[in-house]
Amino acid sequence: MNNKNYRGNARKKRLARIKRKRLLRQLPFYIIGMLIIGLLGGLTYLGGEKLATSMGLSGQKEPSEAEGENASLPDEITPEETPPEETASLTYTVSDTVSAVDTLLSEADRIAAGYDYDSAIQLLQDSEFADSGQVTEAIAEYEAIKATLQPADYHTITHVFFHSLVMDEAKAFDGDDDEAGYNQVMTTKDEFLKILDSMHEKGFVLVRLHDIALMTQGDDGQMHMTPQQILLPEGKKACVMSQDDVCYYPYMTGDGFATRMVIGDDGKPACEMTMADGSVSVGAYDLVPLLEEYIQAHPDFSYKGARAVIAFTGYEGILGYRTASSYSDSPTYEQDRQTAAAVAQCLRDNGWELASHSWGHRDMGTIDYDKFKTDCDKWENEVETLIGDTDIILFPFGADISDWHPYTHENERFNYLKSLGFDYYCNVDSSQYWVQLGDDYIRQGRRNLDGYRMWKDIEAGEGSPDRKLDDLFRAEDVFSPNRPTPVEWS
Repeated sequence: MNNKNYRGNARKKRLARIKRKRLLRQLPFYIIGMLIIGLLGGLTYLGGEKLATSMGLSGQKEPSEAEGENASLPDEITPEETPPEETASLTYTVSDTVSAVDTLLSEADRIAAGYDYDSAIQLLQDSEFADSGQVTEAIAEYEAIKATLQPADYHTITHVFFHSLVMDEAKAFDGDDDEAGYNQVMTTKDEFLKILDSMHEKGFVLVRLHDIALMTQGDDGQMHMTPQQILLPEGKKACVMSQDDVCYYPYMTGDGFATRMVIGDDGKPACEMTMADGSVSVGAYDLVPLLEEYIQAHPDFSYKGARAVIAFTGYEGILGYRTASSYSDSPTYEQDRQTAAAVAQCLRDNGWELASHSWGHRDMGTIDYDKFKTDCDKWENEVETLIGDTDIILFPFGADISDWHPYTHENERFNYLKSLGFDYYCNVDSSQYWVQLGDDYIRQGRRNLDGYRMWKDIEAGEGSPDRKLDDLFRAEDVFSPNRPTPVEWS
C-alpha cells in the first residue's frame, strides 16, 4: 500500500483501534463482575446452609436434646454474606455502568464517523464518565484523527443533481407520450443506488451549500460571502447533491413514481406510492428516504449530518400536495398546506436544505422582466410561506441570470433576487466543478446525472475526452438495461 493510501485510511484504522482497545478495557469489568457474582452468590449459599442447619432444615441428622441445649443460635449474617437482593443490586450496577459507557462511546463513534470530532469530544467531556479510561482514550484518539484532517478546496467541490427517481421502470418506460422525457431527465432507483455506492467508494462526502460559504459581517460592518473550512481526511472529496421539482406533479401519476412525501413513523421524511393493486405504501420511494437510509448505513458519506438540497416549484404545489392558489377551491386545500408545511419542517429538522426552483419552472434569465418579478413574488407568497425562509435558488433548465462573468449590482435580476434574500445561485454545468465566490453571493454549477448524460458517456466510449462522469462512476456500470436507447434530447 502506498503512503497516500495509508494516510487516507488512517481515520478508519484509528477508529478500529478505539473499538479494539475498548473491548480490551471492558474485559476486566466483565471478569470482575462475574467474580463478584460468583463470590457473593457462594457466600449467600453458604450463609443459607448455616441458617438451614441451625433450624434443622439442612437434611442432616437432628441434634440430641443435650446438643440442642448447647447448640448456638443462628449466626448473624455478616456483611460478607450479602443477601441475594443486594447481590443482584451490585451486579446490576456494574453491568449497567458498563452498558451506559458503551452506549455513550457508540454515540460518539457515530458522530465522529460524520467527521464532527469536536461534537464527539464535547459529548464525552460533558458526560458523567469523562474521567473513565475508555472515555479519555477515545477523546485522545479523536484528537489525533482531527489533527490529520485537511481543508477542502471550495473551488473543486462538485455538485450533482437528480429529478424524481423512477421506482417502477416498466411503468415509466412503457412507450407512452411521457416516456421520452422520463428517459432523458430521470434516474432510476437502481441507478441512483449504484451511483451512491460508486461515489462513496471514490471518497465523496456530502456537504451543505452553507458549509462551503456563509454570509458573515466583516470588519466594515457589511455582510460578505465568506468561505468556510470543511475538514476531511486525506482522500475524501466534498460534494453537494440536490433534487429538482420535488412536487410530484399530476402528470406523473401511474408512471412508477412516488405520489407525495409524508412524515414516517420514525419522524423522518418518507414517501407514499400507489402499488399495482391500488394500495398505498409508505417507504423509501424517492431520493430523500433512499439517501437517508444510505447515510444511516454509511455515516461517513455525510459531513456533520449534511443531506441534499431539495428544490420546489409552486404552480402545482409542493411535495405532492396541491398547495397552489389555483387549488384554493379544493376542500382539502388548507389541510394540504398545513401538511406540506409540516413535511417541509421535517426535512429541515433532518438536515435537508430547501430551495426555490422558481414558481412556474421558468427560464429566469430570458423571460420578460415583469414576468420574472411576478414569478419570484408568487414563489415567495405560495411556497416560501410554507417551507420557511430560504436563500438558495436552483435555476430551471440550467439557465442563469447572466453569463459566466461575476454578478454585479447593475444586473436588475440579481438585485431583485438579492432583495428577496437569495445568496446561493446554482445553474447547470457538466464540468467536474465550477464555483464562483462573489462578495455577497456564491454560484455553483450542477451536474445532471440522468439518462441523457449517462448515455452520452456510453456513446462517447471508453477513454473519450467527451465523457463527463468517470470521476463519479462508470456510466456503463450504472445505466439501466430497461431504458430505451438511444437516449435523445428533445
